[in-house]
Amino acid sequence: MRAADYTTAGDGVFKHLREEIDGIMARDPAARSRFEVALCYPGLHAIVLHRIARRARDAGWHTTARLISQIARSLTGIEIHPGATIGRRFFIDHGMGVVIGETAEIGDDVMLYHGVTLGGTSLNQGKRHPTLGDGVIVGAGAKILGAITIGRGARIGANAVVVADVPADTAVVGIPAKPVVPRDRAETRKFMPYGTPCGEIPDPVARALTGLLDQVTALQARVGELEADRPPAALPRSTSTPLETVASHNGGMHEAQGESR
Repeated sequence: MRAADYTTAGDGVFKHLREEIDGIMARDPAARSRFEVALCYPGLHAIVLHRIARRARDAGWHTTARLISQIARSLTGIEIHPGATIGRRFFIDHGMGVVIGETAEIGDDVMLYHGVTLGGTSLNQGKRHPTLGDGVIVGAGAKILGAITIGRGARIGANAVVVADVPADTAVVGIPAKPVVPRDRAETRKFMPYGTPCGEIPDPVARALTGLLDQVTALQARVGELEADRPPAALPRSTSTPLETVASHNGGMHEAQGESR
């Protein structure tokens, strides 16, 4: 992604406010009016205060920017570092407990639920937080950690822990997160509540074990076919009858006893 794709710190803190309110109303059926959204949605309040903090940071007022960020955290329960880069129509639903780190980058039309963390995993001053492409949905309680990239239109399931890149149009769940829907599935590109596939979710671990069991079964069947095709081992040939063999054995024992006397 290019930095120019993000408009949070652009000209005018409130320039895109109406657009963001419309985006919230389109994605939340509980929203009844723009007035209600403007007054009652902490996610919107948090992004407006973040814009102000970002402008202060860009002007070199770093302490002021952090102070505004902390005020926003106290008012909304959402902590966004002033250095984070956020695109248009960003929606944090419910909001409480969301944490967005300093070097996080978020594209347009991204949606986060409560309890989401975009965290860093290193102590260096460079890029250490995730990058989220356009249209990403992150479910409640999910943790996306490190300087990884979440592709455009990806879905992160509730409570997932993501520590590796996620391709575009892919849904991932679990700890660590694994893909559950192929990239070419049309369902993934649609709205997915809480970023989690509804209905029966295929378990990626169980699917892998099932594949291994199928391979073992196929190998066992092949071994059985090879054993059936192999001719039986030839027995050693003997010219004497069984009675002659027993008599010869008894005679040898008598001779040995006579020698011992």
